[in-house]
Amino acid sequence: MKRLIIICEGETEQEFCKDVLYNHFFSRDIVIETPLIKKSMGGIVAWEHIKSQILLHLKEDVTVTLLIDYYGIKNYHNFPKWAESKTIVNKIDRMTFLENAMKEDIDDVVRFRFIPYIQLHAFEGLLFNNIETFKGNIPDNEFTNILELERTINLHANPELINDGLTTAPSKRLESLIKGYNKIVYGAILAEEIGLERLRAKAVRFNEWIAKLESI
Repeated sequence: MKRLIIICEGETEQEFCKDVLYNHFFSRDIVIETPLIKKSMGGIVAWEHIKSQILLHLKEDVTVTLLIDYYGIKNYHNFPKWAESKTIVNKIDRMTFLENAMKEDIDDVVRFRFIPYIQLHAFEGLLFNNIETFKGNIPDNEFTNILELERTINLHANPELINDGLTTAPSKRLESLIKGYNKIVYGAILAEEIGLERLRAKAVRFNEWIAKLESI
């Protein structure tokens, strides 16, 4: 069995890995482990701390990747070439640029076992996959505006492109559209119900990441 370490931003991502990704990779002789980011109360910390954790795991002769949201990264986290990345208008190209910069900042001796990944814009964006999954798992009286939820899904063929504004980020949209939305509980349930195949079919960058991990 090969070992794959997925450093998770928070419990939502951790539960997703356990509920949706674990069996998929286990069937391919890859066992995944899902530690949370250290020195964090949930969320992103400075790159220097994340880099230290990456290097610590890489010493174990395993493959290491990340599952973090672009939405949570701020200037003061000092990610490699962060300021330069801001000049790249296309967000998908910007993520690729940042991921390459992160990889280049890892010691070249172990760099080949590090697969950087930043979710655009946030993990919750993946959940905007189809309206039937929401209707099948959430009581009607918990929706505040199911038509707006359906409209958002229909407007975004690739749900990763749902933007990252303070009120329009995927998690903020779900909080406003579903009463008492709990991202850890609902995120895991919805992602598992959607299934990895449908998630990959609509989310281009996410699918590319999974394909890279499958090939280790």
